[in-house]
Amino acid sequence: MPDALLSTEALEAHYGDFQALFGVSVNVTPGEVVSIIGANGAGKSTLMRSITGLLKSKPEMVRWKDQPIGSLRADQIAQLGIAMVPEGRQLFQSLSVEENLIIGGQMGRGGPWDLEAVFKLFPILEERRNVASTALSGGQQQMVAIGRALMSNPEILLFDEISLGLAPIIIKTIYDALPQIIGEGMSAVIVEQDIAKALSVSDRVYCMQEGRISLQGTPNSLTREQISAAYFGV
Repeated sequence: MPDALLSTEALEAHYGDFQALFGVSVNVTPGEVVSIIGANGAGKSTLMRSITGLLKSKPEMVRWKDQPIGSLRADQIAQLGIAMVPEGRQLFQSLSVEENLIIGGQMGRGGPWDLEAVFKLFPILEERRNVASTALSGGQQQMVAIGRALMSNPEILLFDEISLGLAPIIIKTIYDALPQIIGEGMSAVIVEQDIAKALSVSDRVYCMQEGRISLQGTPNSLTREQISAAYFGV
């Protein structure tokens, strides 16, 4: 799409001799929230890793503002304005909450997100700003991971398995914060196994199965039967 902020075009990805993605094409327009749903092993996280440069691809298979970026390093892609909240949080265990957040701001990109803004979004993090990340609950660690990504002031934020392993009350807290996060005009891609949650916040949704896009559309245009068939392959 010529007006796409971020897109993949017939994207393929490999882990050695194993092919994980087969011709995956997705796009995100400015200010849009797109969800990627699918079962474990569908290729969702591989798609995120390919977009962010953690897995290399041919340059034209990943495009940012219609420029090929598939062969760029992860730090170069982050500098463009693409940030990811990775699966498993991946915080720096030896650092405090505040130090983890400050690292996210090292890109030097201007914007609305700084320590004060992140602490306003997640007040518990200000209370625990000097606590080691290892002393936090899983939900608090996810908040730090989100805050760290926001500190880079990205144009698009990728959430890889946003609610995986979290208690329902924490999932609600994070989803309640999404409107404030994207209210600044930010685009977002949400990788999610919870279909209902994904549909509730998305402008469009893609379903993946065995490394391919099995269904796409707007939440209102897709039936439960279509989603179930695309998700489970039945």
